[in-house]
Amino acid sequence: MKELLSSAIDARKKDLTAMADQIFDWAEISGKEYQSSALLMDYLRKEGFSVEQGTGLETAFRATYQNLEGGPTIGILVEYDALEGIGHACSHHLQGPSGIGAAIAVKECIRDLPYRLVLYGTPAEETLGGKIVMLDAGYMKELDLVFMSHGSPTTGVDEKCMALENFVITFHGVKSHAAIAPEKGRSAFDAALLSFHALEMLREHVPEDTRMHYTIRNAGGPPNVVPDTAVAEYTLRSYNTATLNEIVDRFLNIIRGASLMTSTTYEVQRDLPFKSKIVSHTVNDLLMKNAAYEHAPCIAPPRPKTGSSDFGNVLYEIPGSCIRIAFVGKNASAHSEEYLRAGKTKAAHDAILYAAKIIADSIADVLMDPDLLKSIKQEFAEAKKALADGGYQA
Repeated sequence: MKELLSSAIDARKKDLTAMADQIFDWAEISGKEYQSSALLMDYLRKEGFSVEQGTGLETAFRATYQNLEGGPTIGILVEYDALEGIGHACSHHLQGPSGIGAAIAVKECIRDLPYRLVLYGTPAEETLGGKIVMLDAGYMKELDLVFMSHGSPTTGVDEKCMALENFVITFHGVKSHAAIAPEKGRSAFDAALLSFHALEMLREHVPEDTRMHYTIRNAGGPPNVVPDTAVAEYTLRSYNTATLNEIVDRFLNIIRGASLMTSTTYEVQRDLPFKSKIVSHTVNDLLMKNAAYEHAPCIAPPRPKTGSSDFGNVLYEIPGSCIRIAFVGKNASAHSEEYLRAGKTKAAHDAILYAAKIIADSIADVLMDPDLLKSIKQEFAEAKKALADGGYQA
């Protein structure tokens, strides 16, 4: 079966690499991926998938193929947004073709088993966290298992990722002349400074893997005027969503306190929350087994910790994993010129095929061994329960 899947993917190499190169050249930024999403949707329609556009976001989509009746629902998520000002320096242009290659190979080669394939186009990962919007709109909830791929310096999988909350706080005070009538002023900037100091005090009383960042976006004006407005931005992170929720409560108390101490008021802009995923070790092992089977380049051990991703929100609800495929040098970092220069190389084109084959192989393993999916779902359910009980360990 895996030889058949591999041959089906190789037969579409020209189409898949051409799609990736076209998406790379368009370099459409988050929420504006009109041509990129249309290209992927058109190809899926021609291959017999039922395609729904605008699934939570204008440039999002859901492509579905049902084989026989019943069976599990397997999802593949793909991104296609570029970075503003630099282009596809995070290899998102490779994901759509990889996901399509895997989905079409499974559709063509596995005909005698019941299953449903759902390929989701998930825009705006780099900014908004498009998958969060889509989840909130009810999409992806039907999936029993979910896969993704991503370009990388090495081939491997991740374990923990960081939950993230981002806030923009605007403090409002009373403006006055700092020399003639300072007593009439109420400094919004003082409120921001107090909040920063309180966060430094909080660092002593949070878990070691907590991250707290802040900056001033608008200090309110020249030094001889008591500022009536100050805008500050804060980012809070933890590898545990429940821990982060507690820290957010304490952070909001800090903001209230800073406002109270300075007789100011404040407004809160709270961005979409990124969750820490629940690790599916069985899925990670499955992907790595198939990476070895396909002789993927530069295979490495799982990364114990990564940053924040909206895929974490998906993996907080649904078991799954992302396979990272090597296509750049080992010391390269995402969002870099090195990633950009490698975007249309032979290594990038090969990465499309490796990712497609590894995901297709993994789907085949799950479909041909129903007990494997049962064990994946049981592992996930136990981890979810442990999380609710406060004893979850990735």
